[in-house]
Amino acid sequence: QVQLVESGGGLVQAGGSLRLSCAAAGRTFSIYAVRWYRQAPGKEREFVARIIWSGSSTSYADSVKGRFTISRDNAKNTVYLQMNSLKPEDTATYYCNAVAMGDYWGQGTQVTVSS
Repeated sequence: QVQLVESGGGLVQAGGSLRLSCAAAGRTFSIYAVRWYRQAPGKEREFVARIIWSGSSTSYADSVKGRFTISRDNAKNTVYLQMNSLKPEDTATYYCNAVAMGDYWGQGTQVTVSS
């Protein structure tokens, strides 16, 4: 089992920044990759970014490329999502997902960007 806890969400003005954290616990040695997803009200959950747990390979949705950066601190078993130049359309609940010997999700953290 892998437990994930997100934090760092909040209310920010357009153009501002936030850094989300995803702290993993449990069988973290089994994690292959960690992904961030988001879901806005009335919309489907969408992929945001991914990082390979044991390497440095990353990928991003086109909508966030150049603005968001995913990184990890293996010593802290934590993955970060640095979000810059935020837009109102980035407003959503952000979820952390770990691909391990199973598929694990956190509870989500709310990000609200005001115009």
